[in-house]
Parts: sequence; structure tokens; C-alpha cells
Amino acid sequence: MEKFSIIHEDNHIIVVIKPQNVPTQEDESGDKDLLTMVKEYMERPFCGLVHRLDRPTGGVMVFAKTSKAAARLSAQLQDGRFQKTYLAVVVGEPKQRSGELVDHLLKNPKTNIVDVVPFATKDAKEARLTYRLLKTHTKVSLVEIKLLTGRSHQARVQMARIGCPIFGDAKYGGDKLAKGWNLALWAYELKFEHPTTQDVMKFVVNPPETTPWDRFHFERRRGGTKGDGVVES
Repeated sequence: MEKFSIIHEDNHIIVVIKPQNVPTQEDESGDKDLLTMVKEYMERPFCGLVHRLDRPTGGVMVFAKTSKAAARLSAQLQDGRFQKTYLAVVVGEPKQRSGELVDHLLKNPKTNIVDVVPFATKDAKEARLTYRLLKTHTKVSLVEIKLLTGRSHQARVQMARIGCPIFGDAKYGGDKLAKGWNLALWAYELKFEHPTTQDVMKFVVNPPETTPWDRFHFERRRGGTKGDGVVES
């Protein structure tokens, strides 16, 4: 089992890198999950799960070390102050270089497949994101995605809907070019207010240097900022 890495830790929060293919929390697979790993590291019973990443998605996450911190971070998530930015390598190239996607999604719990459905569909949830094309390379493109809502499989389904499934995503058509690769979706940046100091904190983690990420140049960095100062790198 791949271990997580710590970017920043204080008395109120812990910011970590979630490995790909590790569940965020306990699921039916019974595999060791990140929430349990963080609890074991902290050696305390409470660890607040503020947000989630799909199992195949890796990248930066924050956990709360107190119930007060968890409540304040969750409030930011609800009112839009908690900002999540992803990088993705998609198959093909979006027709528009940037845009906002608004869809209604419905998850089938039996198949774990999410579909785009008409607005009036029972139990459907609105999903919104913005995307921006950064680079193209042969048959794939690098895009930046900002989630405005937090729906299951949201980025994967919405990018597939515009004809650009995420590379390696067999569930939504992203394995057309090659099979067996990890999902090329990475939680690249988190930005939020510290739950006690109210400092604006930003944490950035680049994707792994593996296919298909190695087709694009990144200024390799890992760390965060608080105001104008470096927290840790």
C-alpha cells in the first residue's frame, strides 16, 4: 500500500498528498483508506473529512484535526471560499479553449456509473465546473479544471460529455488510446482560509512524472503559501 505524504501540519489542520487508487474513506473493497491512515498517524480518534477525491484520483487534500476546524472548513466549502483546482490530461482537444459546463448528473449505485440526465430527472444533481485548455500534444490535451460543485465522478463525466474523456478512464471512454494506465486526473491546488488564523493558504502539488503527464512540462514543485510566505516545500 502506497503511503501518503504530508505537506503541512499544525494544531488545526493536516494537508497531505493522496496516492492514486487509495480510497478517501472506508468503502466496500475493504482496502486501507486515507482517512484511516491519517488517523493512525495522528494517534487521535478525531479526524475531520472535509472533502473527498475519487479513488483513482490523487493529489492534495486537507483534513481537520478538531471539530471546530472541520465545521469552519466545511462552511467554506459550501459558500465557495474553499477552492479546488485539478489538472487533467484528456483525449482529444476541447472545441472551445475555455468554458463553463453545467449538467445534471445521476449516479447508479449498482454500477457506480454517473450519467448526464435531463434537468427534471428525479434525484439528479446539478454539476458545474470551469475548464481551461493549457497545452496540446499529439492526441491528448492538458486542461485545468475548477470544480464549482462536488459531485461524484463530476470532472470525468462532464469532460467525457464534451467529447474529451480523461486519459485512462475506462469507465467513461478515456482508454481509447491505451489501456491499463492510471486515471490522468490530479488534485493540483487547494486554496482556503485557515480555520483559526483566517490566513489565506494555498497548496500546490504537481502530478506524477508518469505517462501521460510526462508529455507536458511542469515547473516541478510541492508546497504551499500563506500570504506572501512559503509554508513548506
